[in-house]
Amino acid sequence: MAIVNYAEREITCKIVYCGPGLSGKTVNLQQIYKTVSPERRGELVSLATETERTLFFDFLPLEVGTVHGFKLRFQLYTTPGQALYEASRKLILRGADGLVYVADSQKERLEENVRIFESLKKELSIVGYRFEEIPFVFQYNKRDLPNISSVEELNIHLNVDGKYPYFEAIAIEGVGVMETLKGIMQLVLAKVGRR
Repeated sequence: MAIVNYAEREITCKIVYCGPGLSGKTVNLQQIYKTVSPERRGELVSLATETERTLFFDFLPLEVGTVHGFKLRFQLYTTPGQALYEASRKLILRGADGLVYVADSQKERLEENVRIFESLKKELSIVGYRFEEIPFVFQYNKRDLPNISSVEELNIHLNVDGKYPYFEAIAIEGVGVMETLKGIMQLVLAKVGRR
């Protein structure tokens, strides 16, 4: 849920990057962090244990503008992708205004992409969200690797109704990263504007 700071005339929105382990969530945030000018971003924080890592930072984008005279600030988070970190994911999902699902395009990862996606929908329900109501985009990452699923195949298994925007990416090179971010920001902005 967006947080409104009347004193600063600022609305803070939370975007969470989800997906299987090693799909590219962390790389996306690192690429965005490098792209945003230092005076418009907060510190990149990594909460790491021996077995999991969550990154987050906030930034004030220039190109988004205002909503009813309020500046928009975005907080970006990643979730741990491995199945055993369900509790951590639920905590990070609380208060999310938008989600990016980073899918690993490699054919051998298709089953795990689907399993983690179905798990995400259940976790959202547990923390009080209806999946259909939250702004959401897919990012099909690692498009440069051999033996990848086609976009059509990924859409058949993940974006079943074809109603969610999707972006192809090579996050390690920065390709598609900012396009994905802009896509989810536009959806979140539209929803916040309606409120």
